[in-house]
Amino acid sequence: MTTLVLCVDRSNDVGRKAGVDTPVVGWEAVRSLVTDLGLADPEDAGVNSLLESLRVARDLSDEGEEVAVAVVSGAGDSAVRADRALARQLDDVLATNEFDSAVVVIDSAADERAVPMIESRLPVDAVDRVVVRQARDLESTYYLLKQFMADEELRETVLVPIGVGLLILPALLVYFSPAIAVAAVTTLLGATLLYYGMGMDEAVESAPEHAREALYSGQVSVVTYVAALGLSVVGVFLGVLSASPVEGAEFVAGLQFAYAAVPWLALAALTASFGRLLDELIRDEGVRTPYLNLPFGVLAVGLLFRGFSGYFLEQEAGKEPLVLLGYALTPTQRLAVFIVGGIALALVGVRVAASVSDETLDEVIDETGSGSTGDANIGGNRGDGGRG
Repeated sequence: MTTLVLCVDRSNDVGRKAGVDTPVVGWEAVRSLVTDLGLADPEDAGVNSLLESLRVARDLSDEGEEVAVAVVSGAGDSAVRADRALARQLDDVLATNEFDSAVVVIDSAADERAVPMIESRLPVDAVDRVVVRQARDLESTYYLLKQFMADEELRETVLVPIGVGLLILPALLVYFSPAIAVAAVTTLLGATLLYYGMGMDEAVESAPEHAREALYSGQVSVVTYVAALGLSVVGVFLGVLSASPVEGAEFVAGLQFAYAAVPWLALAALTASFGRLLDELIRDEGVRTPYLNLPFGVLAVGLLFRGFSGYFLEQEAGKEPLVLLGYALTPTQRLAVFIVGGIALALVGVRVAASVSDETLDEVIDETGSGSTGDANIGGNRGDGGRG
């Protein structure tokens, strides 16, 4: 069994710097070539590649294998001509003896491109990449960047936002202060990374298709979702108007926003859930428990938010007390009324769901507490399958 230890010099440093014609075959000839190339350019990584070829050949010979060592290079003013010259030299080397396999020694990513050419002529047992120790980090970084650039998805999610940020940074520096410009660019990059990292790009891409299918299938929830979006915008707008900025009282402003916006947001969620409930009824498939529980749960949570925000506003901002049946409630009584109302609504929802879906109360409670999310997902999958 004869093994060829082949040192590949695709950039033809051997011919240009040492003035030696390739291929070079034989231990002594390659050893002499190391001296010639080292004297011509001691900093050339090809010197280390030649020495590695000799070391590999020596180790294989010590193990009892029959070994030959050779050096081939690509001579030409273009990549095609260089590869053709390298192929001719390789054929000349293979004509001198019958080799069973080869061990290829390279020192750069450019040399690695010649490996498929060698594999087409001779089985390659191993590829030995030589990296100079002082430049190991730099070489490793290059290979990582090479793999990174080959991934189209990574290029779109990382390089494109960075490129856009670098393009708009000079314009921002012209019209704004450096702090504002840097803040705007970092905000853009951060928002883009979150957009892709949280998978929002997939949801945005699939949204038009889902909307088209929903419109064609005549789902009422499409209209209620749009109405819910409008109610949410109204709630946020009124919340912002109600939140009066007071220096040192940001907490109070946040409570004022929640107190004014939560009823509208709860109404928006109730509208969206009502549309989904109507879709279930129209299909004549029976209404599943999660869709019956959702409206009552939304109202209960809205009551709790309204109660807690009103309690803190009454304590901190002097809000007028709540009058119930002609009786002015204290802040604690006000909070207790809203908490009891929220719990009562949740219980009513559980009871209604149990009576409509023919399930026992214990089953509905267990389902609501542990498996409502999974059932909702299953229901969504069934609905999609029905539409398809």
